[in-house]
Amino acid sequence: MGSERGRSLAIRTQASTAVTEGNEERSEVGAASDRGLSRTLVTLDRSLATEGAAIGRPRTFTGSSTDVESVVYSTGNTTVDRATERVLGGESLSRRDGLALLAQPVEDLAPAADYVRAQRNDDTVDACSIVNAKAGNCAEDCGFCAQSVHFDTGIDTYGFLDPEEILAAAKRAERDGAQRFGIVVAEKGVSKEKRPEEWERVLEAIRLVRDETDVEADASLGILTEEEAEILVEEGLNHYNHNIETSPNFFPEIVDTHSFEDRVRTLEIAKDAGMDLCAGVILGMGETPTDRVDAAIALQDIGVSSVPVNVLNPVAGTALGEKLGDSADISTEEIVKTIAVYRFLHPDARVRLTGGREVNLDAEEQHLPFEAGADGILTGDYLTTHGNDAAEDLEIIERAGMEPNMDANEFDPDAVRARADGGADPVEEPDTAAGTAESKAGDPRNDRGEASNASD
Repeated sequence: MGSERGRSLAIRTQASTAVTEGNEERSEVGAASDRGLSRTLVTLDRSLATEGAAIGRPRTFTGSSTDVESVVYSTGNTTVDRATERVLGGESLSRRDGLALLAQPVEDLAPAADYVRAQRNDDTVDACSIVNAKAGNCAEDCGFCAQSVHFDTGIDTYGFLDPEEILAAAKRAERDGAQRFGIVVAEKGVSKEKRPEEWERVLEAIRLVRDETDVEADASLGILTEEEAEILVEEGLNHYNHNIETSPNFFPEIVDTHSFEDRVRTLEIAKDAGMDLCAGVILGMGETPTDRVDAAIALQDIGVSSVPVNVLNPVAGTALGEKLGDSADISTEEIVKTIAVYRFLHPDARVRLTGGREVNLDAEEQHLPFEAGADGILTGDYLTTHGNDAAEDLEIIERAGMEPNMDANEFDPDAVRARADGGADPVEEPDTAAGTAESKAGDPRNDRGEASNASD
């Protein structure tokens, strides 16, 4: 996509500092410890290149002392610099701010967002994985979804998996470095009242993941009642995922069978019950740049701790697959800039790059969002399509100068790489619907002689 639709971007990193004390300037190279609490300050000059021509310019720290509170990050872009200063001062940015930032050059915006991420969070990337626990035959008509009964996509369909199968998928995710594991169903909502046997299987699966792995148990179970949310909290569910998909204004263009407000209400119920929220968007569905900002503001109003950013992978047979053809309606630069703006608008959240990255970003571009404020990733397969393997994602994380998070699950990255290379102790692939949808974008892994189904 990057070679055909939009500029191909590359980031190079140089370490430099400029600390001003009175009228005397000095430059030095060093490493900032504890997120800038050291007297040695480092700024990363990340320049963006288009077709080999560097267009970045130096970033500097200026201040009257080496007290971190008086140090100002500067790109020379007034809009970006003021936004950076305000966010680091604890101010929440507005819709107007988001729109102004989105209009700024990516070479100014991306490194500033990365700096905000480093100051407000850390240098780790948090990996999550999911399992398609109930595939297909969903009555909703979401225009992007291969699992809707309204579209003929040819995917594998099945009822709720045996909880032991879900545990096996969770253990694979654990060994691949995931910190959290999401149990996902394809339906408007699980129902304790209407489908009590399925509800009990959901709870059993949560208990197994909670008790027999080190990953945190998350779920995406559709619309919830207050009683159901309270039960999920009692069972130890950590995050609840329910994406808003897009802005309130554009949502009716994508979904008819339920409303934007329905989704928001479920998030409010989950939050009131005590769950952390994982809620995000899909980019490239035909929305405007303003819609992208409006979606981020809606998530601000809700209050989320994880913001998954998907990029549409058009699936043959879906409404958007037929409308948009073989590519999402967004360029590489727009993806990077949107990630950066989401970091400014959600400075303390995990901004998580998720589905569709493999088909919308070239292999040499997948690290770019992590140099523009992203610090989370969904690794492994998606619901109906293949994703990168864990070793590939470790390489992307390292290329961006970051490290995998190990707060919940202290895994062995070398073992992950060895398994990817065909070494000893392989882990069996869980049998789910992943890989059964046909992406109209094709499969980027074909060039590497791997699976024939595409990523999402």
